[in-house]
Amino acid sequence: MASNSSCKPPMKATSEGVFQGNNPLDFALPLVIIQICLVLVLTRVLAYLLKPLRQPRVIAEIIGGILLGPSALGRNTNYLHAVFPKRSLPVLDTLANIGLLFFLFLVGLELDLKSLRRTGKKALSIAMAGISLPFVLGIGVSFVLRGSINEGVSPGPFIVFMGVAMSITAFPVLARILAELKLLTTDVGKMAMSAAAVNDIAAWILLALAVALSGTGRSPIVALWVFLSGSAFIVLCSFVVPPVFKWMARRCPEGEPVDELYVCATLGVVLAAGFVTDTIGIHALFGAFVVGVLIPKEGAFAGALVEKVEDLVSGLFLPLYFVSSGLKTDVASIKGAESWGLLVLVICAACFGKIAGTVGVSMMCKIPFSEALALGLLMNTKGLVELIVLNIGKDRGVLNDQTFAILVLMALVTTFITTPSVIAVYKPAKKLAKSEYKHRTIYRKGFATSPFRMFFTFHGIRNLPTMINLIEASRGTGKKETLTVHAMHLMELSERSSAMLMVHKARKNGSPFWKKDPQAGSDQIVVAFETFQQLSKVSIRPTTAISAVSSMHEDICNGAESKKATMIILPFHKHLRLDGHLEVTRAEYRHVNRKVLEHAPCSVSILVDRGFGGSSHVSASNVDSLVTVLFFGGQDDHEALAYGARMAEHPGINLVVVRFLLERDATHSGSVTVDIDEFPSSIEEAMSMDDDVIAECKEKMLKDSKNKYVERVVKSSTEAIEAIREHSRCNLVLVGRMPEGELVASMRKRSECPEMGPVGNLLISPEMNVAASVLVVQQYHTNLSMHSLASLKEDETTDQGDDDSN
Repeated sequence: MASNSSCKPPMKATSEGVFQGNNPLDFALPLVIIQICLVLVLTRVLAYLLKPLRQPRVIAEIIGGILLGPSALGRNTNYLHAVFPKRSLPVLDTLANIGLLFFLFLVGLELDLKSLRRTGKKALSIAMAGISLPFVLGIGVSFVLRGSINEGVSPGPFIVFMGVAMSITAFPVLARILAELKLLTTDVGKMAMSAAAVNDIAAWILLALAVALSGTGRSPIVALWVFLSGSAFIVLCSFVVPPVFKWMARRCPEGEPVDELYVCATLGVVLAAGFVTDTIGIHALFGAFVVGVLIPKEGAFAGALVEKVEDLVSGLFLPLYFVSSGLKTDVASIKGAESWGLLVLVICAACFGKIAGTVGVSMMCKIPFSEALALGLLMNTKGLVELIVLNIGKDRGVLNDQTFAILVLMALVTTFITTPSVIAVYKPAKKLAKSEYKHRTIYRKGFATSPFRMFFTFHGIRNLPTMINLIEASRGTGKKETLTVHAMHLMELSERSSAMLMVHKARKNGSPFWKKDPQAGSDQIVVAFETFQQLSKVSIRPTTAISAVSSMHEDICNGAESKKATMIILPFHKHLRLDGHLEVTRAEYRHVNRKVLEHAPCSVSILVDRGFGGSSHVSASNVDSLVTVLFFGGQDDHEALAYGARMAEHPGINLVVVRFLLERDATHSGSVTVDIDEFPSSIEEAMSMDDDVIAECKEKMLKDSKNKYVERVVKSSTEAIEAIREHSRCNLVLVGRMPEGELVASMRKRSECPEMGPVGNLLISPEMNVAASVLVVQQYHTNLSMHSLASLKEDETTDQGDDDSN
C-alpha cells in the first residue's frame, strides 16, 4: 500500500460508505475527522494528566503532536500511512494554518500598543535584556550547529532564526502560567507581562526580517523588496484599520450583542491581510497579527471577538498545528553523544541567556533577587510562537530535521520547567504576624465602633446592587469614615480564558498592569464603585482574583489576611429566580464557600441575596430597611448581633433583636430531646455570656426608639420555627451559622446546606416562604468547634441525601 500510495489520484472529499466498498480513510473528509478526533482525545488526556503539575495546555499539545509523529506512534508505518498518509498532509496543514492565522490574530488582540507606550523603564530594560543576551547566545550556538549538524545552509537566515528562537517569550502562555501561580496581579506578574509584551513585538519584527532573508535564494535585492513591501503594508494598515474598527466598536455598546456582520467583516479582513502578506513573501500569519495589534482594545468589541473566535480556534484547529509540527519532529534523528550534547548546549544557552540577562538588569533596577530570579524564569517561557518560528524555518529549508527536533525539545523543556522552578524560588505570600492583625471579629467588648475593614467577594454584576446596599447599611453613622471595603471580583480561570481577557479585566478592576488610562473604556463594576464612593464616605478598593474554582478560596483567605479584614462576605451559591425560589448558580461555588469558612483568617458571612435594598443603590437619605437578628446563643450569634448593632447606627436602619428562650419545663416534658454531651462543659457559663452580650446590646441599641428587643419563650422547635417565620417579614435577617443551646440542637436534622447552619437552612427552605435576604454569620476562632467543622466536612452525596429527605 505504501509503495503505491504515490501513484494514487488526488483524494476525493467524501466517500460513498463502507457498504459501497469504500474505505473512509481513503477520502479527505472522513480522514481529517479521524485525525481531529485522535488529536483532541490525546491532547485532552495529556492535559488532564499534566494538570497536577500545573502545566499549561500548550505542553500537552506539543507532547501530543510529538507522540503522534514519527518519534513515537509513527514508528509503526501501517499506522502512519493509514491515519497520516502523505496525501492527506496538505489538507491537515491547510486547516492547521487557518486556525493558526486566527490564533495569531487573537495574539495581536492581546497586545495593547497604548499600554506598551506607557511601559516603565524597568519593564523595557528587562525586555531588552531578555532579548539581547539570548539573541547573542543564539548567534554563537548557530555557528556550532552549522559546523556540525546543519551544514550547507545560508548563514544569514540561520543566524537570525536561531537568535529569534532563543529570545522569544510566549505572551499568551506566560499569562496562563501567572494566573495558575496567582501572580497575575502581583508586582512580578505585572513586570513579566509588560516585558513579555515588548518581547513579543520585537521577536515578530526580527522574525519578519528572518523570513524576508530566507526567501531570497539568490539576490539580496529581493529580500530588500520584501522588507520594504512589508513595512508599507504595516504603515497602510496603521492608517486604515484603527478608524474603521473604532467606528465598529462605537456601534457595539457594552452589554449588547455584537452584530454578526461586524464579526464576519473582521474575519474577512484578517484573511485578506494574510493573503497580502503571503503574496509579499513574508507569511500569511503576519497580516493576521498586524490586524489584531491595530484593532482598538477599548469597549466591548475586542472582547466579543475573542469570545466568538477563541473556542473554535484554540479548542479545535490549534491542536492540529501541534500535530503538523509533531509529524515533522523525529526525536530519533538526534543520534549519538554529539547530537545529545548539542541538545543540552541549546537548552543551557536558552535558559542562561533569558535568566542571566533578566536577573542582571533586574538587580540593576533594584529589584530583590528572589523577584529578579522569578522574572528570569518566567521570561524563559516558550510556546506556540516558538513552534511557528521553527516551522517556518523548516519549511524554508533553514533548519534540517535534526536541528528542528533539537529546538522543539528545547521549547518543550524550557516551558515545562517554568512553573516548578518559579514555585521553588519565589514565595510571594508572606503571612502576617499574629500581633499585626488584631481585629478579626466585629464583636468586641462594648460593641466598639472603631474603624474596621470588610472584605466583599462577588462573581459578577448580578451581586452588585445588594452588595452596595449592604455596604451602605454597614457604614454606621456616616459622620466619619470608619469603614473600609475591599471588593474582590472572583474570575474563574478556565481553559478558554485568553491572556487579553485576563489582563485587561484585572487591570480595569483595580489592579493595573501599566498606568491606568483615564480615557479607557469604563468597566461597569468600577463605575458602580466609583459612583457609590462619591455618594458616601466609604472607601472601596476593588481587586481581582483570577484562579481555578478549586483554589479560589485561597485567593479569598490570602486577600482578607493581607488586608487585615474583620469580616468576609461571600455570595451564596444560589440566586433568586423570578418566581421567588432559589436556583443554583454554580454548584462549585458551594465548595469555595465551605473552604473559606474552614480556613478564613477572620469572621465570615454568607449572603443569600433576595434583593436587599432593591435592584439599584439606595442613597443614604432614602434608606429605610428593617433588619432582624435571630439570637439563640453562642459565639456566632454574638457576631451576628454585633454586626446588627453596627448597622443600627445608620439612621435608615431599624433593628429588631429576637432572642429565643426555651421554656424551663420543656426539657423535662420531652418536647425537646438532646444529648447533653453536645454542649459546652458549663451550660450556665454559656448562658451567662449570652446574657452579658444581650445586656450590652440593649444598653446600646435601646437608646434609639427605632430599635426593638424581643424575647420569645418557646416550648419546642416547632414553635421556634413558627416564631422565626413570623419575625422574618423584614428586609434582612442576620443569624449565626452554628448557634448553641438545646433548642437549636433539636433543629439540626433539618439541614439542606450544612454549611449554612440549622437556622440558615430554615430561612432558605421553600417551605418557610421567606422573602428577606439572609446573612449567615460565623465568628472567627483559631479552631472551629466540632459541630462547625463536621458541617463543613460533609460530602456532596450526604448533602444530596439531605436535600431529597427534605
